[in-house]
Amino acid sequence: MTNIDQAIENKMRAAGIASPTITAFLNAVHKVMAGDTGLQSEGEIEPIASLPALESINDSADHANAGLLDQLGVIKLNGGLGTGMGLARAKSLIAVKGPDTFLDFIAKQISHLRRGRAASVPAFYLMDSFGTQQDTLAYLQKYQGLADEHGQLDFLQNMVPKIDAKTFEPVSWPAQPDLEWCPPGHGDIYPSMLGCGLIDRLLKKGIKFLFVSNSDNLGATVDLKLLRYFAKSGFSFLMEVAERTPADRKGGHLTRRRSDGRLVLRESAQCPKEDEAQFQDIARHRFFNTNNVWIRLDHLKTELDKRGGAIPLPLIKNSKTVDPRLPDSTKVLQLESAMGAAIECFERAGAVVVPRTRFSPVKATPDLLALRSDAYRVTDDFRLVLDERRRGQPPVVDLDQQHYKLLADFENCFAAGAPSLIDCDSLKVTGKMKFAAGVICRGKVELVNESAETKVVASGIYCNEVRRVT
Repeated sequence: MTNIDQAIENKMRAAGIASPTITAFLNAVHKVMAGDTGLQSEGEIEPIASLPALESINDSADHANAGLLDQLGVIKLNGGLGTGMGLARAKSLIAVKGPDTFLDFIAKQISHLRRGRAASVPAFYLMDSFGTQQDTLAYLQKYQGLADEHGQLDFLQNMVPKIDAKTFEPVSWPAQPDLEWCPPGHGDIYPSMLGCGLIDRLLKKGIKFLFVSNSDNLGATVDLKLLRYFAKSGFSFLMEVAERTPADRKGGHLTRRRSDGRLVLRESAQCPKEDEAQFQDIARHRFFNTNNVWIRLDHLKTELDKRGGAIPLPLIKNSKTVDPRLPDSTKVLQLESAMGAAIECFERAGAVVVPRTRFSPVKATPDLLALRSDAYRVTDDFRLVLDERRRGQPPVVDLDQQHYKLLADFENCFAAGAPSLIDCDSLKVTGKMKFAAGVICRGKVELVNESAETKVVASGIYCNEVRRVT
C-alpha cells in the first residue's frame, strides 16, 4: 500500500494538486483496496416518513437577522461540460430562455441580491473545472462587480488519477495522457476550498454560512427564509430536498442509516442491482436531493482540520476503460464523491422539503426543452421556475435519443421555438422531426415518424393522442 500511495501522491503533486485533495483521494483508494464497494443495501437503511417543509416553517424577518447576508457566501458548481449533448465547453453557456445562458441568469440573480448593498455582499464564487474555467471567465467579463475585492470570481475543482482496476496504481496511457485523469465529483468542493485557501479567507471576512448549488439549476437562488431558518437551527449542514415524482425515479434520494440514525444520501451508483425496484419506488423513498445545500463554514473548517483536510465522504466507484472509446483499453476505476453525501459526516445535520420551483436542472435535451417551454417562467429576481399552474409537476419529456441527444440536432428540430407544454402531462417524440411554430401539447402526447425522412410537426393543438406524423 505504501508504494501505491507514493505513486499516487507523486503523480498528483507533479500536477500541482493540493494536499487536502490528495488526502481525500488516498482515503478513497484505501476504501476500495479494503473491499468497500460504496453500495448501500436496502437492509442498511430505512425510508424517511416526513421532514419539515419550508412552506410550514414559521418565520419572521426580525432585526437580529438583518445582517445575515453579510455573513453569506454563494457558490455555484460549474465544472460540467456539455459532453452528453455533444459540446466541448461549459454546459452553463447553453442558451436557456431567449439569448440568456445559465451564466447570464446566475449573474443577474447575484446582482439582484446585491442591489442597494455594499459590493461583494453576499460573497460569490464559481467552482470551475479545467475544462470550464477559461470560457466561463471570458463570458462573465460583461458583468462588472461580480468578483470579490481581489478580482477573484472562481476556484478550481481538482482532477484525480484513474486507478488501474487490477493493481490500484495510477493508470498510464502515453497515447493520450489527459485520459489518465478524471473529475472527482462535486464532493471535491471541500478539499478544493481548503487547498486554495478560500475557506480561511471567507472566515476572516466574517462569512459564516455557505449556500451551494449547481449552475444548471436556475431555481436555486438565495431564499432569505431558508437562510434565517438555517441560521436559527444550529445545523452544521442542511440539505434541500423535494418530493420525488415519476421523473425522479432514477435519481439519488435521502434516507436514514439504521446503525446510527444519521441521514445519508444514496445515489443510483450506490444501489445494489437487486434493490433497484425499491430504490425507484417514489412512495417508499419520498425525497430526493436537489443538490442545494447550506453549510456552516466554521463547522466545516473544524471537521476538515480534525480529519487532516478531508471529510470521509461515501465512495462512488465507477468501472470504466481508460479510453472510453476503446472497450479493450485498460480497465480503470474512477472514484468520485457527492457534495450532499457530507450530510452524514456532521453530528447536527438536517433536511427541509422545498417547493419544486427550487429545482429545475438540465441534464439532457429533454430537460432543456421543458425549460424553454411555457411550463417554466422567469421571476422578477431572475429565477427560472415551474409555473404555478403545473402544481409542482413538471411535464415528462421523452425525446428520441437517436435524433435529439446532441444539442445541434435538438436546436435544428426546435428552431422555431419550443412547443407549449403548460398543459402537457407528457410528450414523447420518436423519429426525425422539425417542429413548426405554434405547436400546443395538452395531456399525454406522442408524436411518431416511422420514416427515415424528417417530417414537420405542424402548428396546432395536440391533445391526449398518438399522432403519426406524415
